[in-house]
Amino acid sequence: MPRVKALDERSGRKPKDLKVRRTASSSQSHCQQKENLESFRLPKSNQHQDIASEESPTKRIKLNHQPVQEFTTSVNNMYNFSKPNHVDLTNGNGPAMMAKVEKPSFGTAKPVGKASESGPRKLVVKNFRKTPKSDPEKYVNQVWSQLDTALSAILADEKLPHSNEELYRGVENLCRQGRAPQLYKTLREKCRQGIKTHFEQPLLSQASTLNDVVMLSAIMEAWEVWNIRLRTIRSIYFFLDRSYLLNSPLLPSIEEMGTNEFRDILFLPQAFRSRILGGACELLAADRQKKQEAGDEDVLRKAIKMFHTLSVYTSSFEPEFLARSSSFIASWSDQKAESLGLAQYIEGSIDFIDSELSRCSFFGLDSTTQKTIETYLLDLLVDQEERQKKLLDSKEVFRLFEEDKIEALRKLYTLLNWRESSNLTERLRVPFEAYISEQGSQIIFDEAREQDMVPRLLQFKKKLDSIWKDCFSEHEGLGHSLREAFEAFINKSKRTSMAWGTDNPKPGEMIAKYVDLILQGRLKATSAHAAAAKGNDNEDVDMISEDEDAEITKQLDQVLELFRFLHGKAVFEAFYKKALAKRLLLNRSASADAEKSMLTRLASECGAGFTHNLEQMFKDMELAREETKSYNSMLDDRDSRPNIDLTVSVLSSAAWPSYPDISMIIPRDVEQAATIFEQHYKLKHRGRRLEWKHAQAHCQLKAILPKGTKEFVVSSLQAVVLLLFSNISNTEEITYMQIQAATALDDIQLKRTLQSLACGQYRVLKKTPRGKEVNTDDTFSVNVNFSHPKYRIKINNIQAQETKEENKETHERVEADRHFETQAAIVRIMKGRKTITHADLVSEVIKATMSRGVLDPADIKSNIERLIDKEYMEREERDDGKNVYCYVA
Repeated sequence: MPRVKALDERSGRKPKDLKVRRTASSSQSHCQQKENLESFRLPKSNQHQDIASEESPTKRIKLNHQPVQEFTTSVNNMYNFSKPNHVDLTNGNGPAMMAKVEKPSFGTAKPVGKASESGPRKLVVKNFRKTPKSDPEKYVNQVWSQLDTALSAILADEKLPHSNEELYRGVENLCRQGRAPQLYKTLREKCRQGIKTHFEQPLLSQASTLNDVVMLSAIMEAWEVWNIRLRTIRSIYFFLDRSYLLNSPLLPSIEEMGTNEFRDILFLPQAFRSRILGGACELLAADRQKKQEAGDEDVLRKAIKMFHTLSVYTSSFEPEFLARSSSFIASWSDQKAESLGLAQYIEGSIDFIDSELSRCSFFGLDSTTQKTIETYLLDLLVDQEERQKKLLDSKEVFRLFEEDKIEALRKLYTLLNWRESSNLTERLRVPFEAYISEQGSQIIFDEAREQDMVPRLLQFKKKLDSIWKDCFSEHEGLGHSLREAFEAFINKSKRTSMAWGTDNPKPGEMIAKYVDLILQGRLKATSAHAAAAKGNDNEDVDMISEDEDAEITKQLDQVLELFRFLHGKAVFEAFYKKALAKRLLLNRSASADAEKSMLTRLASECGAGFTHNLEQMFKDMELAREETKSYNSMLDDRDSRPNIDLTVSVLSSAAWPSYPDISMIIPRDVEQAATIFEQHYKLKHRGRRLEWKHAQAHCQLKAILPKGTKEFVVSSLQAVVLLLFSNISNTEEITYMQIQAATALDDIQLKRTLQSLACGQYRVLKKTPRGKEVNTDDTFSVNVNFSHPKYRIKINNIQAQETKEENKETHERVEADRHFETQAAIVRIMKGRKTITHADLVSEVIKATMSRGVLDPADIKSNIERLIDKEYMEREERDDGKNVYCYVA
């Protein structure tokens, strides 16, 4: 470590060695050394006070070693060279020389000799270059000139005379010298002048020869050129933009300034503004009319984008565009409403609305503009009173339903429901209900197609459901209208020949008959049924059976939808009971599970009271099977069995429908077996009387024919006729009159029976002469050529349609029961109320009989008169002149 030595001549002592720690490296720069040295200079006052001169050596002065130590330490740090390691700052002159410290000079130092007595030696720096001082004003003027030349070149689209970096540095230097406001002002004036010179004047000179669209294209071209030049200007003046303008909220940025100047010069003046807006609106009109030229769409999109950038879209373009759009939409609406039908107007309106809204999106119009256009469209195309009359015209809407114009109906609902607050879809309920009522009434009162009523109703209901789901989006109000209108027309009653002068609704009867066809399996709608007829293996048959059950279940579900709409279910009950009896007695049910399923559904829909008699019919069939087993057991015990096997179904007359007695002569063997069964039954059930209904029976006969033995399943009437041929030869003939005398059947029953045996699918008998009809002069014989691959053959009787007398009798019975039910309700009400007015009584009766259907007030009044005649009640007149009914105990 280097040491600094100091001598004290007066004390004669050696100075203490001052150890100084090196704090700076020898490679420290001259400037840093200079600054460190100056920081350690002693004040002049301290030099005179603390250090003694040679002129007063006798005066003892106590040296302050601390400053010397600090000083020498700094010097040592500043001049820490490798050679020499020790520097003698006293130069051999003792403390006096040490006290006189001068600021060292830098440069190439000569070897240090002895200092002169007058002061330190002068250090001279060789080859030192002096930097000439520049004139600030001259530099500023130079930069101004460069920037002005550059701006002129940029605005004139010429090559820059200086580099961008040099120009940028000039702007930066001017800003750092506080000349930013003047620089910004000059730039703004230069831009304004450049726009006027290079853009405004050429456009004004050509304005008279250009139309609005071409003028708009020229403006757009100028706008694109100006944006390119403005970007160049901003890159040069970027320091001004990000330093001065960024901190000046009242001044726009360079980009905003350039945009504002362009707007003020080339848009806001009326000479440009009207032409630009007119050109943009003309391009939009051409696009609406599909007359735009190539490139027009691009020009229009850029123009609308420019309007947004110039902040003139809302204030200038939008009002002009909306005004012209409103006029155009109104004109289109008036023209199309007069020239087009409803379907074409609906389709055209939807397409027109879609095109207008898509145009707004395509050209970049604001969402507020799009909403305003949408409002104009709905106001002028839908909400106007004249347009609503056209859209909701009952006849026109009816025609849409009738012609199955599903797409037009869907678009009509879309138009009416576009503005949900207007609630126009509710007004669609009126024509919808009118269509349902009129179309449905035509179906149920069409006497010529009476047998097709239920399939047509099912098809009509399916169509309505499809319209409601696909076209009306399952609108709740329209769904209520559908159900209410369907329920209203299906319960309409009219005293026509279809109901034999009664007011019974015809659909109840036809639905019951349709269910009968389903449960008999006669409505086969799947291909599995055809496969079953051809005969397949056991696995396929099981699969087909499952398919048949599923198909029957599906058909029952469909027809039950119609059944739920029926008010008066008495007609359905009467005809359904009659059909069920035939299925049970003749074993014609396609599926026992389907029968029970239908019964369960009826109980669920109408209650247990409705199906009480129907359930009793199934119970009677179970009891009949038990009675048959008991009868057979009795025969086995006696060991005396008749020649035929007899199975008897004992039915309760209260639950089953009544059957007319058909006179016929039964075979002796059958009569004997019936007598034995009756005796056995009366022994078990005393006090009961059996009434035989032989016409409802069926038999199994074994026939030995020339081409093979067959087993026929026939009705009792068919069996009686066939047994006549068992005692004659195959070639012998029997006349019609002989058969009638032997069987005692009337002409209707006998002709129907002979027709099934001689003219049906299985012709067991041969009729002479040939023909499809049976006459009284025909003769019959055994068909010796009859053959069939099956051993057991079921010969169905000719299923003649229900006779008019039977149908009339059923309707009349239903009407009579309805009157009795109404009279019973009146008596119950009178018994509880004692006295009541006519209006209150009618209201109470309607409520009491609602479950069985809505009564006509005229029918209620006629039943009241009947009860008065029967003296169940009487009419009295009050003091206030009102008539009341009083119950007679």
